[in-house]
Formats: sequence, structure tokens, C-alpha cells
Amino acid sequence: MIKINENYLKLASSYLFAEIGRRVSEFTKQNPDKEIIRLGIGDVTRPLVPACIEAFQKAVDEMGQASGFKGYGPDQGYPFLRDAIAKNDFQDRGANVNADEIFISDGAKCDTANFQELFSQEITVAVPDPVYPVYVDTNVMAGRTGAAVDGRYEGLIYLDGNTANGFVQNPPETHVDLIYLCFPNNPTGATATKEQLKAWVDYARKEKALILFDAAYEAFISDPSIPHSIYEIEGARDVAVEFRSFSKTAGFTGTRCAFTVVPKECNVYDTNGKAHSLHAIWSRRHSTKFNGVSYPVQRAAEAAYSSNGKAQIRESIDYYMANAKLIKEKMTSLGYSCTGGVNAPYIWIECKSDSWKFFDMLLNKAGVVCTPGAGFGRCGEGFIRISAFNSIENVKKALERITHCLNQD
Repeated sequence: MIKINENYLKLASSYLFAEIGRRVSEFTKQNPDKEIIRLGIGDVTRPLVPACIEAFQKAVDEMGQASGFKGYGPDQGYPFLRDAIAKNDFQDRGANVNADEIFISDGAKCDTANFQELFSQEITVAVPDPVYPVYVDTNVMAGRTGAAVDGRYEGLIYLDGNTANGFVQNPPETHVDLIYLCFPNNPTGATATKEQLKAWVDYARKEKALILFDAAYEAFISDPSIPHSIYEIEGARDVAVEFRSFSKTAGFTGTRCAFTVVPKECNVYDTNGKAHSLHAIWSRRHSTKFNGVSYPVQRAAEAAYSSNGKAQIRESIDYYMANAKLIKEKMTSLGYSCTGGVNAPYIWIECKSDSWKFFDMLLNKAGVVCTPGAGFGRCGEGFIRISAFNSIENVKKALERITHCLNQD
């Protein structure tokens, strides 16, 4: 008899975005003539920039010739891409990251989900709340939690985010082993200062803990005082792994390319307290379970660091952030308190009611899809997330509908 991993049975009945999709699909079936404007899931809407397309096409042409054909690539990714990342994303910002510490992958979601495989089931895990569901669900699947009780899994340590702390959590007073942090934050759009991140690095060093730092949205930071990388913080190389993605920055959601940085100073420990290189362990896992991102995709990602690529991507980011500004200004004018929308493409809105009910109201009365905050954890109840990833025409139309809908109520 084949038996299931029963930890999967602990999971909530439906993944957040699958439930949103189900409700939208049901609405569409019942209202086939009504236009839906999607400001929920954080998928980009603008095409790949010309510099990336040109590099992509050139690399595809190479693959069609015997002299340029590439089979399996290097396990960590091609050196041309890792060199570009190390220089542009880290070294030029004063962060000490070397190319051989970078692992190219097909998504930051995949890497943040998979990284927990490296650790004992007995570790204590701290997650922010509101939280990107993947951090929680993958630890549930791995068996590190008990059952879900009142919206939280037994065994996890939840770090409450709220309006009082600006959705930037402080280190706990108790010991934890593994810490998930995401800044700019998904879903709240909050950002952390260098001082706030330094407190986390100091905590991790003191507790011999590890920080998994999700920086997928760092390209949207406009405030020069906000760090783009945790490696801008002294001591972080000893205690932090960083995840990044080309999905939102360069529009690669359908193309798939990301990377993870694992510094060589970063250690983990066995039951006897002996230190082991986390870089070596992740490298072993990566080479065993992953077969690489295609050569054309990596060439396209490399082009994101060319002068033309940088300018074109900056234009796309500015476009989305103009949408974010419109959304935040409109919702604020309607009397709603908002976080984010300045250094992040998400606007976190206090909706003053049950978040799923608010979601259903906007869907049914305005034909606008948002994301209910309850799907991100207990602290997300009473909030919704609106994404800036759409056309400015659709954003303006959606805001007109929302305004009409809320004024009616």
C-alpha cells in the first residue's frame, strides 16, 4: 500500500492564489459579459524589454548551429551571468558577493521553497505574519509543524506585523534557528532600514541562526537610504542567504530565471555542533535536483545588465511604480490607510472589514480582483493587497470602478 506524506494533509484546503482563481473563474462563468481587471496576483503585464529579446533571439540562433549549440550548462549557471550579477547587483553597491557564490535557478519561489530541505526537522522556524504562503507551506510539507489552529500552524513562531510596527518585525526574545525575511515585503510593500536589518543580523549571529532573505522586489526601491541587499549589512555573510529574481524586475515570469546567493562563510551545524559549509551543501542539492536554466534564457538575463537593458528595465519599473502611486493616492483619498506603493509594487490597504468579503465585493460589484490579506496570515485579516502590475489604462479604469463601488456603500 502506497502511503502519502501525511504532512500534506495538514495544509489549508486551498493555496491562496488557487482559491482566488477559483472564485474569479466562478464569477466569469456566471457573468461572461463582464470585464475583469486583475490587480491581485503579482504577475507582470509588460513584455520583455528589447535588449533581453535581442539577446534571447541571438542565443536561440546559436543553439541552431553546431558551432554554437549548448547542451547541459554549468550546475551553478553560466559564468557570464554570474559575473554580471555579482558586479551589478552587489559589488557596485559595496556588497561583497563573488560570482562563485551565486546559483542560477528557475525562480525565487522555487529556491525559497526548496532551501528548507537542507535543515533538520527539529529546528525552530520563524516566519513573518503577514507572510508569503510558500515559506509556511513548505515547512508544513516537511513536517516541522503541527496542525493548523485558528489560522496558524503549531510549532512555527510567527512574527506579528501590524500598523504599529509598520509591518517590519523585530527579532524575537526567544531563540529560533531559521528566519524568513522579505524586503521590500510581499504582501505589505514595507521596507526595512539598515538599522532594522542590522538588528536581525546581530540576532542571527548571537543565536547561530540563519536568515533566508527574499529580495525579489529590491529593484523597486527608490529611497537611497533603503538597502537593496542584506549583504550591505556588516556580518550578514556569516548568517544570511539571499534570493533574487528576474521575474518582476525584467519581466521573466513566463521565462523563468532567478538566483540564490550562499556566501562561503555561512555555516550550519550537526548534532555535535560541528560546522559545515552551507555553500557546499546547497551546491550538492542544487546539482542533484536541478538541471539548470536554458542557455538562451541566461543570455537574456545577462542582457538585463547591459546599458540598454538597464534603461529599458528602469522604464518598466517606473511604469509600474506610477501605477502604484495612483493606487495609493486614490485609496488614501477614499479614507483607507495604506502601506507600500513607494519602494514596492504592492499597496497594502486596511479595508476595515473581513478581507475575503471585501475581495468578493470588489469582484462582484467592480469586476476588480485584489488579494485578500487573510490569505497571508492572521495579521493580514482586515487588509487587502493591490498589485501595480497592469497597464495604466486598466489601473485607472479599476480605480474608477472601485471609487464608484465604495461610494455606493
